[in-house]
Amino acid sequence: MKIAVACDHGGFPLKETILAAVRAAGHEPIDLGTNSAEPVDFPDFAEKLGRAIQKGEAERGILVCGSGVGACIAANKMKGVWAAICHDTYSAAQGVEHDNMNVLCLGGRVIGVELASSLVKAFLGARYLGNDTGGERFARRVGKISALEKKT
Repeated sequence: MKIAVACDHGGFPLKETILAAVRAAGHEPIDLGTNSAEPVDFPDFAEKLGRAIQKGEAERGILVCGSGVGACIAANKMKGVWAAICHDTYSAAQGVEHDNMNVLCLGGRVIGVELASSLVKAFLGARYLGNDTGGERFARRVGKISALEKKT
């Protein structure tokens, strides 16, 4: 898979760790910046990542700001971007498996490099189960979320 990776200055210290974890998981990272610790606005990078997903240039994304909160809020304003903050491996995988999450948001000032690597591995190793036998409840719920997105 192609994986878009973007961060603001608060997430920048984790960016190389995340890029390496994407490669280690056998995927191709697309580095969308930022490229320094100079202050920038996280919504600009959330939009870059979201556009990459909307255009089909990336299947999933990893977005990092200081807390993960602002980037997650901004990303979720974009149609087709289903982002969540996950600071545990269960949620990083389950968000994909049950909820068809396509963007993992992380707090660069909240977690360290080891946990970041583990979260990326869990997120990228998971697949949506709604299309599998027995996954009807996931598909039903995701369908309801899609309907909400279309209404707004």
